[in-house]
Amino acid sequence: MEKIAVTTTGGDAPGMNCVIRAVVRTSIYYGMEIFGIRRGFKGLYEDDIFKMSSRDVSGIINQGGTILKTKRFPEFSERKIREIAIKNLKKRKIEGLIVIGGDGSAKGAYSLYSDFNFPVVLIPASIDNDLYGTDYTVGFDTAVNTAVEAIDRIRDTATSHERVFIIEVMGREKGNLAVEIALACGAEIVLIPERKMEWNEIFDEIEKQEKRGKVSSLIIVAEGAGKASEIAKILQKRFPEREIRFSVLGYIQRGGKPTYFTRAIATKFGFEAVKMLKEGKYGYMVGIKGGNIVHIPLKEVVSGKKSPSFENLKLMEIMAI
Repeated sequence: MEKIAVTTTGGDAPGMNCVIRAVVRTSIYYGMEIFGIRRGFKGLYEDDIFKMSSRDVSGIINQGGTILKTKRFPEFSERKIREIAIKNLKKRKIEGLIVIGGDGSAKGAYSLYSDFNFPVVLIPASIDNDLYGTDYTVGFDTAVNTAVEAIDRIRDTATSHERVFIIEVMGREKGNLAVEIALACGAEIVLIPERKMEWNEIFDEIEKQEKRGKVSSLIIVAEGAGKASEIAKILQKRFPEREIRFSVLGYIQRGGKPTYFTRAIATKFGFEAVKMLKEGKYGYMVGIKGGNIVHIPLKEVVSGKKSPSFENLKLMEIMAI
């Protein structure tokens, strides 16, 4: 291949810029022309494509967000939209595409490959860490560390005032992020979409903590499992003598400087994706398993399901006694 393109799609994740940097410089190293596509699949459809140089990615390895910008573009599910996208690539004689993003990006990338046999490689980038086939996605480690730092501060005041504190973190459909945050923060309870807890179970657990002499409790809730504000109201009604507070971390989890681990896997993923296209291997996602770089067929990625670590969830519960 002589010409390839790269884009970031869907929700942003820290480390996307690290991937872009690696893709651009690896392409140049291999003597390939590299093009950037602004605003993901929307930009691909609107022909917002430009040639990139090594200098375009100078000084971005430590920056959160994405210099290519990103947009959600549900219209990409329409075949006629994708046909125009493919035409925009082919008229520039672009022979391969690297897509950086999460589960929605995986579906879009797979549709280009399966419907048009266009060479596509996906790089998983999502704070949710919910893509099948890889132990880690770009941005997950940073998001966990960002949340842990914020929650550690909240824990200080919760303990000082002997409060029950509910912290809402991201995760509309998956609890992967919430479980790892809960384990790292020493939470007493975690609520996730994959495991519904009845109110009586939550009440009982708080009462058990009180009997053990705990003066404060920390509850982590994935946004898809309930709203922290509503949970706080119900708990306050059940425990009128306790001080119940809540906090929503929100978009703070998406931003910030990428951690070492995020930068490292982002760079490795970017290098590997370009190398795969150069060698004629496409229709895959780059991932990491047991510390090793792996290639997972996109068909498996979009059809597979990645659950939270129930081992880590159990470990969190044991540590909460």
